[in-house]
Amino acid sequence: MKALNKFTMTMDSRSANEGFARLVASGFAAQLDPTVEELCDIKTAVSEAVTNCIVHAYPDGVGNIYISAGIFENGLVRIKIRDKGCGIADIKKAMEPLYSSLGGERAGLGFAVMESFCDKISVRSTQGKGTAVTLDKYIKGKEFGG
Repeated sequence: MKALNKFTMTMDSRSANEGFARLVASGFAAQLDPTVEELCDIKTAVSEAVTNCIVHAYPDGVGNIYISAGIFENGLVRIKIRDKGCGIADIKKAMEPLYSSLGGERAGLGFAVMESFCDKISVRSTQGKGTAVTLDKYIKGKEFGG
């Protein structure tokens, strides 16, 4: 499936960049004229995915977060958030609500939140090589206008 429009960017895994990532992703999706609710869904899902990279991927310092997005036919916005960090040992376990590998004050709801605000998510991870989260959101009744 070929994207009708796309972007890619790289940023540091710093908490200050989480808000920027939200704005870039929602600004890109705005060309499909989504509802306020659909934009908020995208912002929230991207925020959770980027926060996971910041908190979990590079525990000993700052690394890169790679974000790419595309608009496809039928109003699909696909956003991929990837890192080259430590990876996830057990994806199934990590996706369980309330599970956090860090414990403490972490709620362990990141993946559950992403799933609730997107039409589909997929997670791939290899320990020592990083994690990629793909978020699919359909903007209802919209087509790309060019």
